[in-house]
Amino acid sequence: MSDAPPTTPPIPTADPLSTRALRTARGWDARHWLRESDGGLLALALLVGAGAAGLAIVFRLLIHLFTELLSGHADYAADPGADNHWVPWLGPYFVLLAPVAAGLVYGPLVRYFAPEARGHGVPEVMYAVAQRGGRIRPQVAGVKALASALCIGGGGSVGREGPIVQIGSALGSTLGGVARLSEARLRVLVACGAAGGIAATFNAPLAGVFFAMELILADFAAQSFGMVVLAAVTSSAIARAALGDEPFLALPDFVLAHRWEFVLVAVLGALAGVVGVAFTRILYAIEDLCDRVWRGPEWLRPAVGGLALGALLLALPEMYGVGYPVLGNAVDGRYAVGFLLVLLVGKMIATSLTIGIGGSGGVFAPSLFLGAMLGAAFGEVAGRFSGGDVSQVGTYALIGMGAVFAGSARAPITAVVILFELTGEYSIILPMMVAIVLATGVSHRLSADTIYTLKLRRRGIDLARPELIRPTRRIADLMVPVPEPVREGERLVDVADRLAASGAGVLPVVDAAGVFRGTVTARSAAQQLASGSHDADPVSLVAGWTVRLRSDETLADGLAALERSGAAAVPVHGPVGSDAEDEVVGWLTYQATLAAPALR
Repeated sequence: MSDAPPTTPPIPTADPLSTRALRTARGWDARHWLRESDGGLLALALLVGAGAAGLAIVFRLLIHLFTELLSGHADYAADPGADNHWVPWLGPYFVLLAPVAAGLVYGPLVRYFAPEARGHGVPEVMYAVAQRGGRIRPQVAGVKALASALCIGGGGSVGREGPIVQIGSALGSTLGGVARLSEARLRVLVACGAAGGIAATFNAPLAGVFFAMELILADFAAQSFGMVVLAAVTSSAIARAALGDEPFLALPDFVLAHRWEFVLVAVLGALAGVVGVAFTRILYAIEDLCDRVWRGPEWLRPAVGGLALGALLLALPEMYGVGYPVLGNAVDGRYAVGFLLVLLVGKMIATSLTIGIGGSGGVFAPSLFLGAMLGAAFGEVAGRFSGGDVSQVGTYALIGMGAVFAGSARAPITAVVILFELTGEYSIILPMMVAIVLATGVSHRLSADTIYTLKLRRRGIDLARPELIRPTRRIADLMVPVPEPVREGERLVDVADRLAASGAGVLPVVDAAGVFRGTVTARSAAQQLASGSHDADPVSLVAGWTVRLRSDETLADGLAALERSGAAAVPVHGPVGSDAEDEVVGWLTYQATLAAPALR
């Protein structure tokens, strides 16, 4: 006999045939068609576009519902300082309580179900595409929709674009995961979801396309571009059928009256670049301040911080919610220069505070708001010094909107396209491009990061320089061999010693056919033995796994899975799309993660 130690037998899957054998046996395989063919990717892109439209419609309805419930108005910013008809005896002071009430609901929702739904959303999608192969947890879509709608409805001074990008992207990732797509194709579906969400929410399909390509994928490959365009068009068509064909902002026609005003446009562009960088720095400075001040549980942070936000809303009720009515008034020239500057500074603080206390919402709409205030103020001043011989205030406000967004997000193509879609006025394109290019250049000179990438850099991730990104340790590098499984029919008393000696106190359980059923822990076995059930079948104590940890996931994913399980070890399955995706290929323990060599 050989002296070699016995090896642990692999845990077989339910079907002994491999995935390829199944394809051959069945002939045409729908899942294989979706996974491998251009036609399959096209079908999924259309499905993601339609789904993103549906989610965007639901999201907008949720915002309207929660705004009505918490403020008593369809949009409180349209009538700032008014009473809430649900609690008229509170007068305008209800704004002190609205953010608190919203925070008490969405705080625990985000903390316990999807922590990545906190904040403005786009950096999380960028990270998922760049570092996680496009994988986003399915529950993010629902949690983000509810949390952001509650936050905005409760007075949070944030926008809709960040949430809908994350919601649509999560949908694309989920459908791609179900179809078991490769990482490259999964990333395309994530971009399709982002584009569809933007297109449906703002009735701007071109802006959705370029937002997804410029910021999410950072790639204009022909196939990706085509799929994203189809998803955006599908989403926009469905949203227009349901919500109407009006843009999210109704703006009059604008033209530049004199060619010499290009000089003024250039100055405005440079100022917008400065404002965009200032917005970015104030946002993260206030977020850091909130982190230093807060010492309580994270789920309670939005509610307690809501008191500070409510105080700001009491002083400046125009900051309630997204603020499109206020933006429209600025474009129409209804505010004096001094008040425009107050609104500009107030929006920076209100948005930053909303994010800092743990709120959920985007920064795209706030950047447009800031640009409108800056541009309108600039136009008013220019008109006074020129004796009124300049273009109307709204022209400068419109240019400022695109320029400040470009200065903060550094996405010049998206900035030009979305403002063109808002106005449909080609004559505004040339001055808009001048301002946007200068704003982007000034922003680049003042800061290495955008409002989106700075959040990632603070985590040690520089998407602009992949060679500097710290290597990510994969589960495949850390997992240990699968221990000998507990088999159906064994007496619990007979496997107790093996559980105790397993180190982690967790063993896999297989049924009579050898199919993995879950895990059994020493704690559950001890409790059963203490009750006198020595002959219990271990299968009755199985803890099932609804979310599988896979060998190509990261150490962070593994630690999260260990934390959710409450056990000291979890099973590891093969990568999605591989022949081993239904097999247990390894075992991850806390000891293995702690013993892993440090990343350099």
